[in-house]
Amino acid sequence: MIVSGTTRLSAQVSPGPLSRPHTSLEGNSNCLECHGRGDDSIEERCAACHTEIAFQQRHRLGLHGTETGGDCASCHPEHAGLDFELIDWGKPGLQGFDHIRTGWRLAGKHANVTCRDCHRAEHQTARVAGLVKREDRSWLGLERDCVACHEDYHRDELEDDCSACHDPNGWRPASRFDHERSRYPLTGAHAEVECAACHPQPAPAGRARFAPLAHAECSDCHADPHENRLGAGCTGCHVTAGFRQIRQERFDHARTRYPLVGRHTSVSCESCHDSVRAWGKRPRFDSCDACHSDAHAGTATIAARPADCGACHDETGFEKSTYTPERHRASSFPLDGKHATVACRSCHTRHDLSSLGDARVQLRPAHAACTDCHENVHAAQVAEESCESCHSAAGWSPSTYDAARHAELDFALHGAHSRVECLNCHGTNRPGLPEHADVDRLGSARIALSLASECRSCHFDPHDARLDTGCVSCHVVDSFRPSLVDSSTHETFDYELAGAHRATPCSDCHDELSHPPAASTLLLAQDTRPMTFEAEHEGCLDCHASPHGDQFSGDSGAAACVRCHDLEAFRPASRFDHDRDASFALTGGHEAVPCASCHRPRDGSSVGAVVYRPLPQDCRDCHTGPVDRGAG
Repeated sequence: MIVSGTTRLSAQVSPGPLSRPHTSLEGNSNCLECHGRGDDSIEERCAACHTEIAFQQRHRLGLHGTETGGDCASCHPEHAGLDFELIDWGKPGLQGFDHIRTGWRLAGKHANVTCRDCHRAEHQTARVAGLVKREDRSWLGLERDCVACHEDYHRDELEDDCSACHDPNGWRPASRFDHERSRYPLTGAHAEVECAACHPQPAPAGRARFAPLAHAECSDCHADPHENRLGAGCTGCHVTAGFRQIRQERFDHARTRYPLVGRHTSVSCESCHDSVRAWGKRPRFDSCDACHSDAHAGTATIAARPADCGACHDETGFEKSTYTPERHRASSFPLDGKHATVACRSCHTRHDLSSLGDARVQLRPAHAACTDCHENVHAAQVAEESCESCHSAAGWSPSTYDAARHAELDFALHGAHSRVECLNCHGTNRPGLPEHADVDRLGSARIALSLASECRSCHFDPHDARLDTGCVSCHVVDSFRPSLVDSSTHETFDYELAGAHRATPCSDCHDELSHPPAASTLLLAQDTRPMTFEAEHEGCLDCHASPHGDQFSGDSGAAACVRCHDLEAFRPASRFDHDRDASFALTGGHEAVPCASCHRPRDGSSVGAVVYRPLPQDCRDCHTGPVDRGAG
């Protein structure tokens, strides 16, 4: 409308009355409140009054934040009357509005609810709701979170994003929930369990509880049938496929009252825990016979009482016994010496006797005598029960028969005999000695226990049996040389050594002694030179040459020598008495005359020695010139 009398256009005619929400702006003087002045656009003026719309545009929220740049009047026509609807929903109308234009698609059950079912004042909780002047008519202020419109069924037990588990088609079932993505994936039998079995609805709340639920141990949900004897770690033995399926590779039997060791570790569970008993009464394990039969049929006893398998065996196996030599010492046959190292089966042999049980082992063999186990290797030479008289459990060799015991026999071991190996005399291979006669009688040991004690049984006699006094009368057992024969014993050979004969080397008379001794005196020695000692000793001339030639040939044997000489020395002739033994007595001046003055070698004499007879006895035969009356 044009007002007259003015200098400018101050007003226009209104196209029609305003709607009821804008009645406060009715009147021509208020047109500029919405239509502005100059460059102000109507959209700017709308936003100045409708701050909630400006908020959405600034933050690009909802329909007004996504569809910007349009004319407000294209959707919100005015001047059509008090009761005219300010929102033009287009031909489809309110229920046909494409909600995706707001950035929120209506899907599932959301597509079937009326607009005001959601767009209600109690649901308007967004920040923009504080700018809305009439919440009861506004379509703004709704949050996109489910709990903005729906009650939180889980009461903050779960995260706020309901769409992680639910979809718009309905709360149940929670089609988007995947237990595999939870902290407790469902495997085995757990996957077949109803949700309510784990997530019950406890009274009085009447709501299922989903979190937090204890699930660290199986006992959080399952009763412990082992009554905590094996601890809380069920997964160490069981799998989720079922409690009766055992993880044998991880099951620790050591946590039970019967740890498995040795051969028991390789036994299948079903051998002891069958399909029925495994879940019922536990098998006995207090003694071996709970599972094993008595392989010895009652013959295994200790102190006359039946012994359990564990008394002699352990879990490593029945073949190896734990009955040690130390324990055997408490039995009627203590194991000493080599007996302690003998394999058990060497004495406890197997026999096909039903009385010995399935093991067929003789646990109590005869042991009163050595020959119960050992052969009498000496045959009939010794009594069968007398092995221990010469041997001990330390071994057959060396024998305990020593030199002291040998002395109890007729042949004590002294001197060189004490250094000879026993087998050199008693064995079959005797160096220097012949083999024993009838070796078969010696037994498998091939040792002759009884030997002749005479020297001649082992040593050859170089005297050719001429000396029947016995070897020990002249020799000792340390060595044959030197002999015991001296001047005091020589008289036993019918020739007493007296005077100078005592100092004369034996070899001077006995030429046999001048030869080197034999290497051995044994019977098989190669050097068997005789030593008969056959030297003649009837008279002095048997050994000594006569320096007198045949001057005394008329005298008989040794009597001629000993009449003048003694055995101490040939010179002087201590026994010669000139007055008694010569035909010329020495008297007067002849007493002082040296022998050699009358008895001297004569030139041309065939004797070549001092002439003692015959000598002339006439004075003129020796003296010349006047006769010395005084000397005569």
